[in-house]
Amino acid sequence: MPEIGNLLSTLSNIVWGPPLLVLLFGTHLFLTFRLRFMQRYMWRAIKLSLSRTKEGEGDISHFGALTTALAATIGTGNIVGVATAIASGGPGAVLWMWLTGVFGIPTKYAEAVLSVKYRGTNQEGFMAGGPMYVLERGMHCRWLGIVFAALTAIAAFGIGNMVQANSIATMVHETFSIPTWITGIALTAFTALVMLRGIKSIARVCEILVPFMAVFYIGGCLTLLCLKLSTVPQSLLLIFRSAFTGQAALGGFLGAGVREAIRYGIARGLFSNESGMGSAPIVAAAAQTRNPVRQGLVSSTGTFWDTVVVCALTGLVLVNSGEWTKGLQGAALTRAAFAGIPVVGPVVLTVGLFTFVASTIFGWCYYGEKAVEYLLGTKATEPYRKLWVATVMLGSVVSLPSVWSFADITNALMAIPNLISLLVLSGVVVAETRVHLWNATELTPGKDRNKGNQTA
Repeated sequence: MPEIGNLLSTLSNIVWGPPLLVLLFGTHLFLTFRLRFMQRYMWRAIKLSLSRTKEGEGDISHFGALTTALAATIGTGNIVGVATAIASGGPGAVLWMWLTGVFGIPTKYAEAVLSVKYRGTNQEGFMAGGPMYVLERGMHCRWLGIVFAALTAIAAFGIGNMVQANSIATMVHETFSIPTWITGIALTAFTALVMLRGIKSIARVCEILVPFMAVFYIGGCLTLLCLKLSTVPQSLLLIFRSAFTGQAALGGFLGAGVREAIRYGIARGLFSNESGMGSAPIVAAAAQTRNPVRQGLVSSTGTFWDTVVVCALTGLVLVNSGEWTKGLQGAALTRAAFAGIPVVGPVVLTVGLFTFVASTIFGWCYYGEKAVEYLLGTKATEPYRKLWVATVMLGSVVSLPSVWSFADITNALMAIPNLISLLVLSGVVVAETRVHLWNATELTPGKDRNKGNQTA
């Protein structure tokens, strides 16, 4: 196992080298400027995302698609992933995570627009979409669609399954001394109960679970910041300064430079918000929407909530706690920070992480089975779900470093073909946006009063 862990760590460092960082962040910047700073439409997108009404073809509502995507997106990356980034890259990694989220908003928007535009239906009449269909129908590169789908089906077991199960099992063991295999059994049973019934069951659960878990966890973070309010300004200054100068920690890592801050900040930022990875557009394609732009706006809010809000709060809490200077890693670092809330702190963190983990496992199972469906047809989804349930148990008892490295590698490989399609088909996204958003004159959702266009 140590040899495998070292190999995975080496491969992770290679794939997350400068070329991929430039491609990812460069795509974020390119789409930000080409789409005229889509971030300015965030308030409109948030209001639209709360709609539950059926307004077009699709399997689930805007809100159902958003909460399912958020369920898959807001996970252990928002808690343990941020802690790992700080431990490896220093406090400055928090700023790079945040910037990845801010500039990733147009990327998440573009992914969803293309996914809805090129979606279709499967043999059972349900919606089927995502980057694999975009690569096949938009770029006419079916072979690249196959590559993406294969990587997604494999990557799902890392980012959406084993990492999640491992994080909650480890934290429960460290907090309450409960063996990891017991947590694994409970989580596996809960997963089977929900996800074996398909996307509509997953969406119903996520519509209830996601708002609760977000409010519950954010409340815990705000409480911690209020308890140590006097040191918050210094922590913010440290985050900004060390993002460009590096920061060594006494008793912690030997020295994190700017390169480490950028590398771990962007890597964990992508892991957390998934902008550019191509996962969230898979569920966006199932949304009931009149046109691609409307769902694109809704999907873009996922990156805002995930990284700009939740990850930023987690990062500030961890840096402000001072526990990052003691050499703690992953869940242990976050647990030490939340111990700042007397008595109930560890419980708040554990409940928050459990809801994050469970919802992510549900959402990513859907991503993986849609990838398998693209490769092998609808009959292959049932065996995939059963394998998924079994892997939850496996992820609960394997070592954390190996799991995180595996997730990093598969995430990077998954992102490459998706980012290529976003760059090549950016003109299509611009054309759709011009028709349904920039040329719209309405103040409320509906038909354009002057032109009769269905607009956002």
